[in-house]
This record gives sequence, C-alpha cells and structure tokens, in this order.
Amino acid sequence: MSALLWALVAVPLVAGTLLAIGGCRADRPAPGIAVAAAAVGLGLAVLAAFQQPSITVPLLEGAGIGLAVDGLSGLMVVTVTAVTAAVLLFSVTDIGPEQARSRFFGLMLIFGGAMLVTVTATTLPALLMGWEVMGATSWALIGYWWDDPVRVAAAGTAFLTTRAADLGLYLAAGAALAGGQGLALDGLAGVAGPWLHLLAAGVIVAAVGKSAQLPFSFWLSKAMQGPSAVSALLHSATMVVAGAYLLIRMEPLLTSSGWGDDAVAWTGVVTALTLGLVAVAQNDLKQLLAASSCAQIGFMVLAAGVGSTVGGTLQLIAHAAAKSLAFLVTGFWLTRLGTKNLQELRGAARREPVAGAAFTASMLALAGVPPLSLWAAKDVLLAGALEAGPALYAAGLAAAVVSAVYSIKALRYVWQPAPSPVGRCAPLPTTTSIPLVALTFAAVTLSLLVLPPVREALTRTLGAEGEAVPHVREFVLSGLVSLAASAGVWAWGDRRGPVPQRAARRALDWLGLGAAAHTLLVRPVRRLAEALAAFDDRVLDRGVDDLARGTLRFADAVDRRMETAVDGAAEGVAATGRALGRLARRPQTGQLHQYLAQAVAAFTVLAVVVVLVR
Repeated sequence: MSALLWALVAVPLVAGTLLAIGGCRADRPAPGIAVAAAAVGLGLAVLAAFQQPSITVPLLEGAGIGLAVDGLSGLMVVTVTAVTAAVLLFSVTDIGPEQARSRFFGLMLIFGGAMLVTVTATTLPALLMGWEVMGATSWALIGYWWDDPVRVAAAGTAFLTTRAADLGLYLAAGAALAGGQGLALDGLAGVAGPWLHLLAAGVIVAAVGKSAQLPFSFWLSKAMQGPSAVSALLHSATMVVAGAYLLIRMEPLLTSSGWGDDAVAWTGVVTALTLGLVAVAQNDLKQLLAASSCAQIGFMVLAAGVGSTVGGTLQLIAHAAAKSLAFLVTGFWLTRLGTKNLQELRGAARREPVAGAAFTASMLALAGVPPLSLWAAKDVLLAGALEAGPALYAAGLAAAVVSAVYSIKALRYVWQPAPSPVGRCAPLPTTTSIPLVALTFAAVTLSLLVLPPVREALTRTLGAEGEAVPHVREFVLSGLVSLAASAGVWAWGDRRGPVPQRAARRALDWLGLGAAAHTLLVRPVRRLAEALAAFDDRVLDRGVDDLARGTLRFADAVDRRMETAVDGAAEGVAATGRALGRLARRPQTGQLHQYLAQAVAAFTVLAVVVVLVR
C-alpha cells in the first residue's frame, strides 16, 4: 500500500520536474503529458482515499518523514487532484503554443504535487517540505510572465509575505522539540508548559499567512497578476486553503492551548466579514474573486476554531469547485473579451451559454443560495459557531449575507445587456467546456453531502462524532437571508450604495493593508538595511582599510629602520665565524710531531684540572 502513496505524490512531482526542465523542446507535448499525469493522479487519489496507505521514512532521530491518507486527507487528495486535472485541461487552450507551455504545465504539476505532500504529511519535516515547495512554485507561477516587472514585483510581494508567516512553522518545530514530544503532528497537542503556547502561536501565524487571513490578506490581491488558471488552482484547492486545512487538522492543538481556538475562530469570522466588504467594493472581477477567497476561507478558519471539522471540510470542498469554476470562466472572458472590468463585462454571460451558465452556478453557490453546495456547508459550520457563542454565529451569518452581496453584484453585471449589440462568442473548445461542465455539476450537487445519511457517513469517515448538527430552522434562516440579500442586490441595480466615499476607497484598496505593511515593515527594514550598509561602508570597511594602511606603514618602518641592524648583526656573526675558522686551521699543519706535542699539552692540562678539582 505504501507504493500507492509514493505513486500519488511522485507522479505529479516527477512529471512536473521533467516538463519544467524540458525547455522549448517539451512545449508541444507538455499539455498532453500534464493532463495525463493529472488524470493518473486523480485515479491514484481515489484509490488512496479508500485504501488509506501510509509511509514512514527515517530522517533524524525523532524527526522522520511521514505521509498518510486518512479520512480528512483522503477527501483532500481527491479534491486537489480533481481540481488540478480540471484546471490543466482548461489550460490546454488558455495557454497558447506561443507561450512557455513546458514551464507552465511543469510548475502547475509540481504545485499540485507539493499540496498533496502537505495534506498527507503526518510529521513536521514532511509538512515543511511540501509547504516550502508549494510557496516557491507559487512565486514562479504568479510571476510566470517574467518579462513584466509589475507581475514579477507582485510575485515577490506574495512570496515574501507568505515566507514571513511561514517562519511560524519553524518556530513551532523548535517548540515541539524543546517540549520533548517529537515532530509528529498528532502528538503536538501533548507538549506541556510554555512550549505549547509557542507551538500553537507558530502554527496559527503560518496558517493564517498562507490562507491570506487578516492581517496578511493583501498578498492575495497581488497574486492576481498571474494567469487565470494559476489563480483558479491557487485559490481553490491548493496553497490558499492549505492554512485552513492545517488548522482543521491541528484542532486538538488549538483546543489544548486554551486560547488558540478562540483566536482562530474570531480571525476567521472577522476576515470573512471584512474581506467580504472589500469584495463588494471591487470593480475588477479578479480582485473581487480574490477578496471573496479570503472571505470564504475565513469560514473554514472559523470552522477550525469552533471544532467543526465536518463543516470546515464541506466548505473547503464546495468552495474548491465554485471558486475554480469562477476563475476559469473569468480567464475565458479575459482571453476572449480582453477585459476583467465589471463595467466592460456587461452581457458577457449572454455571449457564450456554457460559460454564462457556469459562472452563474459558481456565483449562486458562493452567494449561499439554496440548494447549492456552499449554502449547506456554511450551515454545518455555523452550527458549531452557534454552539461556541451567539456572537460568532451572528458575525458568521452577517458574513454570509455579504457573500451574497458581492456574488450577485458580479452576476448582475455579466448578465446585464451590453451597451451596444455584440455577437456571440465562438463555441467553446472541448478542452474548455469539459472542465466547466464538470465543475458546474460539482458546485450544484455537492450539497448532497449535507443530507443526513451522507453527512453521518462523512462524520464517521472524519472521526468527528459529537460535533454540532444544524437544525432545519438554521438551514431555512440562512437560505431566506441569502435569497433576500440576493434579491435586494439585484433590485438595487447600479445605484450607489449608502457608503461614505472614503470608506469605499479604503475597501477598494484592500483596507490599505499593503500600504500599512510597507510602512510598518518594508520601509523600516529597508532603512535598517541602509543603515547597516552605511555602517559597513563607513565603519567596518574604513576600519579594515585603516588597519591595512597601518600594517603597510609598520612594514615600511621595519624595512627602513631595522633592516640595517639586522643586516649588521648577521654580518657580525659571519665575521666571527670566519675568525674562529682561521684560528681552528692553524694547528692543522699535517706534521706528526706537532700533533704529539699538542696531545701531551692537552693531557697535561687535563691532569692539572683533575688534581685541582679533587
């Protein structure tokens, strides 16, 4: 069974690596290879979800690499591979032959493979490996059009923001080792003492940063500079939901900390409400969808905080289908119509029926309109919020209303008649229509997972018995609220909302979070770097230069003043040696009788010395 899990993570990673390094020669076969690898991965994921294999590879003492598929990760690997396959099939047409297809499809496969490692990891080393590769490939994909400085700068902003938050995982690993519990994820809740709080804080910061929750949300706005297919995968089933998944997985740690569950729940619901308002203010469709991703993932984070594993999982799966569908249709319109501005997209849904129907299904699902998937999923997690406290439930319900506002706003624009008559778009290629139809079907039918028999089976699969279950009145209330909000937005039309202009501008600019980060972090860090560079140039470098000059001057003084004395001493020693040599040569005459006389004299002297000494 371990071979199945190895194959699941190896197929996308190996195929993606080969394509990424294949260069121009691999551009032509790259789409076919990528789609085939994704399809194989989907099949392996389904098998793994049923067989639940596991792997343990020793790395360091107490810190091995562990991968396993259980109930939660089994649902995730199927979701990740299914969305990846749909997005790659759509990209066959969206990424044309004149572009670097091999690099694009290779990076997308690596990206998906890294997410598979992340969701199946059972130890922190394995989690960190998948987490880091996913972050690096996201940077390369957002900056895919590397010759555009704006896109490259946006990729850098996204990468540096998430990397700063990722330091929390390294802090968590250090705290786990210090706490003596090892690095297995299921044992982290047992860390005792202050290390437990440090561990929980590190995990929460890393997860919140990766999932673009407040105050890190601004990086997701920058990520919109990448291709639409990248946005579809990034926002729906991979990197941005990785943090929410981690929090759902680590719910025992949040509970044992005593404060982590409340902090996470309120972070999620405040993000869902605040970034929902940001989405309402947007006029750029991709920016609206990006802000809505932060808001919808906020519901998943709320679910993790209130211990609603079933609700958070349902929200994640349903959102993956609806959001990937919305981004793919947006990418289709951007390619065909050359715009993503809502004002200029009037009538876009009328020009191509399949794309219009797909976008309608995705927006109605995001709006929480019954009986679509996100309506049912939200009620399950809001039941957990209600059990935790009425304030959380009220805030969550308000965020659901805001979801309906921004979703119906976008939907109304694309269905309005165009200002001037326009022709219909050419029929969709098969590689475009198949993923749109499949994701539309998923967005509509995933609400079946909330039906009591299916939900109970899902609860057993996730091992989440005992969680709060929504009552019928809660389904009815949220459905009526969503329908009322949707109808109100549609009837309100293009009239300006009763919002102060300053607040609207602030929301349009994502609450100024990017500017605040630049003011509070980027600018001070740059000034510190400049100060350190000046210190290096003016103090350290000058000190080294002065030391070198002093050494040269000392050497010059030694050369000029002491060379004569040293040479004189050497010459004196040589002269003395020569004089002694001349004296030593005098007795060496070669005459035997003189040698005999010298010997007699020497023995006489020796005898006298002996007599005197005694």
